[in-house]
Amino acid sequence: MSQYSNKGRLNFAWLFRMAWHDSRRSRSRLLLFISSIILGIAALVAIYSLRYTVQGDIDKQAKELLGADLVIEANIPAGDALQPLLDSIGDQKATEQSFASMVYFLRTGGTRLVQIRAVEGNYPFYGSIRTNPVNAAKTYQAAQQALVDKTLMLQYQAKLGDSIKIGELTFTIAGEIDKVPGKTGFSAAVAPGIFIPLRYLAATGLSQRGSRINYSYYFKYDNPVDINALVEKIEPRIEDAGFDIDTVEAAKNNTGNSFEDFTSFMNLVSFIALLLGCIGVASAIHIYIREKLNSIAVLRCLGATGKQAFLIYLIQVSLLGLLGSIAGAIAGTAIQFLLPAVLEDFLPVDITMQISWKAIAQGIFVGLLISVLFSLLPLSSIRNIAPLNTLRITETKNRFLRDPLQWLVYLLILAFVLGFSWLQMNNWMQAVVFTIGVLAAFGILAGMAWLIMWVTRKYFPESWSYLWRQGFANLFRPHNQTVILVVAIGLGTTFICLLFFVQHLLTNKVALSSSENQPNMVIFDIQPEQKEPIAAITRKFNLPVIQEVPIVTMRIEEINGITATMARQDSTLDLPRWAFEGEVRSTYRDSLTDTETLLEGKLQTVAPSDTDVRISMEDGYAKRLHVGIGDTIVFNVQGALVSTVVGSLRKVDWNRVQTNFRVIFPKGVLESAPKFHVLITRVPSKESSASFQRAVVSAYPTVSMIDLGLILSVVDDILSKIAFVIRFIGGFSIATGLVVLIASILISKYQRIQETVLLRTLGASRRQVLTITALEYFFLGALAAITGILLALAGGWALAVFSFKTVFAPPVLPTLLIFLSISALTVMIGLFNSRSILNAPPKTADII
Repeated sequence: MSQYSNKGRLNFAWLFRMAWHDSRRSRSRLLLFISSIILGIAALVAIYSLRYTVQGDIDKQAKELLGADLVIEANIPAGDALQPLLDSIGDQKATEQSFASMVYFLRTGGTRLVQIRAVEGNYPFYGSIRTNPVNAAKTYQAAQQALVDKTLMLQYQAKLGDSIKIGELTFTIAGEIDKVPGKTGFSAAVAPGIFIPLRYLAATGLSQRGSRINYSYYFKYDNPVDINALVEKIEPRIEDAGFDIDTVEAAKNNTGNSFEDFTSFMNLVSFIALLLGCIGVASAIHIYIREKLNSIAVLRCLGATGKQAFLIYLIQVSLLGLLGSIAGAIAGTAIQFLLPAVLEDFLPVDITMQISWKAIAQGIFVGLLISVLFSLLPLSSIRNIAPLNTLRITETKNRFLRDPLQWLVYLLILAFVLGFSWLQMNNWMQAVVFTIGVLAAFGILAGMAWLIMWVTRKYFPESWSYLWRQGFANLFRPHNQTVILVVAIGLGTTFICLLFFVQHLLTNKVALSSSENQPNMVIFDIQPEQKEPIAAITRKFNLPVIQEVPIVTMRIEEINGITATMARQDSTLDLPRWAFEGEVRSTYRDSLTDTETLLEGKLQTVAPSDTDVRISMEDGYAKRLHVGIGDTIVFNVQGALVSTVVGSLRKVDWNRVQTNFRVIFPKGVLESAPKFHVLITRVPSKESSASFQRAVVSAYPTVSMIDLGLILSVVDDILSKIAFVIRFIGGFSIATGLVVLIASILISKYQRIQETVLLRTLGASRRQVLTITALEYFFLGALAAITGILLALAGGWALAVFSFKTVFAPPVLPTLLIFLSISALTVMIGLFNSRSILNAPPKTADII
């Protein structure tokens, strides 16, 4: 007994031997507790590995993201003042003009709004446009040919060699675009691209005054150049001309930051799964320690201190936590090789998957840390187990307010959650909000579980049959699993349900615009001479002309006497830099529409000749510009300066499919300015929409059309892909909850054997015991699912009302299917893992 004699020293060799010997009879059950953290660690390691791999690929492919060393772009052409500067930089140059326009597939008769990219030069200088055939991107500029996105080719059953009409000109399809540098699958779905030679653009008739075209100038240096020094030198002149400048480093940072935000979100989702596993760890160790009370009491009788007994079981937990973390890291490394296929539409680079030892090390460290940290809660009670427990069971619960170690453990857990959140978000405020949110979700779910137990005990259904009463009573029996399962499975259910609700909200928001009383077709880029003929075609198809609106493009030249140069040079001026960038699309009329509400001031209907022009601004836009009633703004209307005064502020409902504007002029100011018109109508079906588009584009190929039905299908497809990714990661929460369920059942196996034997001894048949068990797990699964669904309903309602500004109407069928699936799965797992318990023979001696 020398190991006990000197209590001031710790014999770690002896502690390890005791931990090993004590675990011999319990190893199969102890291994179960590590299963609670394997899935969480697997998710973390998979996301960590993907993050490091993608970041490395972004660094390697940075130049391919931009396609050049330097890009200068704006939505105005380079004037005489800027052109000499553009001619003086770069060894190789390429030019691109891009804009939205209609394409007409001559063989199949299909029409579609696309992104036209008219290119001159060897763009991209880095990377390549991947096409079929392979050399099409190198040869299409030599003739009147086009490269067409593969999604368009598939949608309109186009083939290589087919002809497409863009504006007034016909092109031959020379290649099918598989991928463009810097573009993702989502961008191709929203705005599929078509490349044509720039020299044919003028002949299409699409490059007209007032057309919205983006001009990009690409530059490559054959020899190394200090790009940052060059940018610093030329940036003032570039910005004064209204252009933006982009570099490889900026493109790399922007792409990296976007992906960092995405992986941070995924890390937090997988972290919640890991926290569920932590609850499973604490629950499993709690049950395990209760079964070890006699063994610990014997150790205390033999002279072991509470500290030594505590360390014996802490060593067991640490070693098993290490094994679980290693297993989770291996699983996560395998999972990461599946993620590129899942996430390919999100990523603008090609992924070269490889094993990330850094991610594995981080996963093992986090797994070991949480295993020990969350095990300390039940392990701390070992210090207070008295030798008297060898004779009779005494109360061993710690008084929370009297035990400093419990205070410390809870503070460490809170610090861990907050610290981990901060590492993902790199923002303390966001980390605090996330931590509070997690604590609130866990608290609500745990509170609901305790409320359920109190209600079932308080209002126990005495009139039910014996089997139902027994199964119901198991919800609040000693060592029940109600709290742990409602929290674990309920939180996973909340994720899945909330995802369905958000997807339903977004699709319904778009679908609402295509309801019977809403317009669903917008025709724009209508030149003044085309206005009446296109309206006549619309009426010929028995379609209503709901709205015809003139649109004039302009830029802000001055705000209260402050120019863009002054705002850029003096950071103390209260003006956002973007105020002078980009175009403002405005209109003129003498009344408000049904989507507008006057908030302040008075709408000027006609501009008088002897006073200032009083414009009406959208309230949100005015706030972002930091202007109000009485402030002066000078607009550059395609070369002509127009001085105005803010005369009124409006609230605009942007959710309606209607031409809404940030700035409205009175009549008598812009009538002679270059403009185009927009016509809004409603088509009753896909067939009539296709026929109408074909007729309009055939007669007037320079106009563009937006079909809301097509937008709805694209949005639905994008949301489905996002939903799959989130479900893929969020599914770890459900899986972890089910693992916690399995572990809890098996760890409490011996206690359940005693209960089953008692029931069998009292005359219960195996079928009756099976029914009681099934009912218990049905109640547990149903209550966990209902609690999770209620929490998701609350979250969905809050998002609908406060974020999406719409009515919340949750999808009934998916919600019901989730409830039935979770309940049935819980029952099946419960029965499967209880089959050995159900077969226990009725031996009275076993319960004496």
